[in-house]
Amino acid sequence: MKLGAIQTGAVPDSQASKTAEPKKIDKAAHDFEALLVTQMLKASHGEGGWLGTDDDGAGDTAVGMGEEQMAQALANSGGLGIAKMIQTSLSKPSAS
Repeated sequence: MKLGAIQTGAVPDSQASKTAEPKKIDKAAHDFEALLVTQMLKASHGEGGWLGTDDDGAGDTAVGMGEEQMAQALANSGGLGIAKMIQTSLSKPSAS
């Protein structure tokens, strides 16, 4: 089996998190927290519907959109503190 040379940029640089822009880290951390909160909200009502929207496709869509917006607003206002932990972790220099 013949292997080709590894291309530049194919392997992540260990310095990547050090040079990442703080705005990108902030956005990624808040987006991740919003996604996590959205999944928690969806799991909280199971498959039985939410506010009487049992088998209504339009109601399910509206509730889903509402959950996503609520989760995003929660994450942007401090949320559960997960985004802050991610930002701190990605922003501090590594021990290497």
